[in-house]
Amino acid sequence: MMPSPSAIYYSLFSLHVLLLVLLLLPLSSIWASEYEFKLDGKVLELRDSNFDAAISKFDYVFVDFYAPWCGHCKRLAPELDKAAPILAGLKKPIVVAKVDADKYKSLASKHDIDGYPTLKIFAHGVSTEYYGPRNADLLVRHLVKFVAPDVAILSSDSSIREFIEAAGSYFPIFIGFGLNESTISNLAIKYKKRAWFSVAKDFSDDIMTKYDLDKGPALAAINLGSNEYSIFYGPLEEKFLENYIKHNFFPLVLPLNQETLELLEDDPRKIVVTILNDEGDEKSKGLLKVLKAAASENRDLVFGYVGFKQWEDFAESFDVSEKTKLPKMVLWDGNERYYLVIGSERIDETDMGTQVSRFLEGYRVGRVIKKRYGGSVLMDFINSQHGGRYVLILIFVALVMVLIRSTNMEEPPTVGIRDQVDDSRNSTVHPETKDSHRNENKED
Repeated sequence: MMPSPSAIYYSLFSLHVLLLVLLLLPLSSIWASEYEFKLDGKVLELRDSNFDAAISKFDYVFVDFYAPWCGHCKRLAPELDKAAPILAGLKKPIVVAKVDADKYKSLASKHDIDGYPTLKIFAHGVSTEYYGPRNADLLVRHLVKFVAPDVAILSSDSSIREFIEAAGSYFPIFIGFGLNESTISNLAIKYKKRAWFSVAKDFSDDIMTKYDLDKGPALAAINLGSNEYSIFYGPLEEKFLENYIKHNFFPLVLPLNQETLELLEDDPRKIVVTILNDEGDEKSKGLLKVLKAAASENRDLVFGYVGFKQWEDFAESFDVSEKTKLPKMVLWDGNERYYLVIGSERIDETDMGTQVSRFLEGYRVGRVIKKRYGGSVLMDFINSQHGGRYVLILIFVALVMVLIRSTNMEEPPTVGIRDQVDDSRNSTVHPETKDSHRNENKED
């Protein structure tokens, strides 16, 4: 029996559909492979066509917008290669990716890239620019902090121990014993990039003994790097809690280097700078113990130290040379000025505690000599990303003023009126500059 025309038509239609599917199968495989990302610890190469797919697939993506010719980018690349497998292996993985922003200009423009390298972390598709360190080890520590909860809830002794161990020694740790999460949540969000925050809901007498807790509620500050901790019992209002937190971001006596100076940028307190011969010798260690005691009683100041052998250029900014008798103490505003206390120009080995107290007393009563910081303040500012832009603006304004002035000078004389001299043309504008320690490490 012959099949009906409709049956033949249906069979031919089905055959055409099958052939179409077979023809499109390789193309669909290409599309699938194009957006198939693996969490294998390698740095992803992203472009216009797959960028959105990548930041949609992964909760956290750390993106390096670079240019092949950029020197900073070339130095950063191996650090990202080292960090990528560590970040991919976290409980909350962070994928490291890179985009040739010089090639994919529309993608760079979409994400406001105006210098190289620009680093951004995309959390659930929302981007935040990253300004932290770029060494692989430090970069990992900062990004781990970024993906952590604002406030960790600890419900047992073991969870307290695990939290402290996981936090490590790079950032200070704040634990609210018996505090309600809402008490510190705003501050935890505000200072998330600088410290770990948690509240302990349940804990034993052993924990109270270990951390010398007399009662609760209280906020404990723990700095594992310097083996220091303190307890704050109140008032447990936000303004007092914030003041306590800010004063415990750093150890009592802070080693001064380029990294710690960058961390101090947002701290308004003046810095007691103690300049030693060598940070590692026994005499210096004895003085540091004395400084710790002074720092605990003078929280309105930051206490820092630097060895002449460790950072000679910085020490010389305070008029110190190889011939200077050290240790020497100065009080620095973190910018263009520092102060010598009359009668306390240096510290000798006898009764250092009294000498440090005399220095602080002399400063507080105004027995000081004001000096200009000898570091390259202006050059640091010019070399910074923002400073460079301001300088270019000032140059542009100056050129415009020169053009206006030359135009005015070339005006033809008015008939019947004597030429008059405009003294204001000779006035000079002195633009103010502001110091900036942080170098953004970008090339425009």
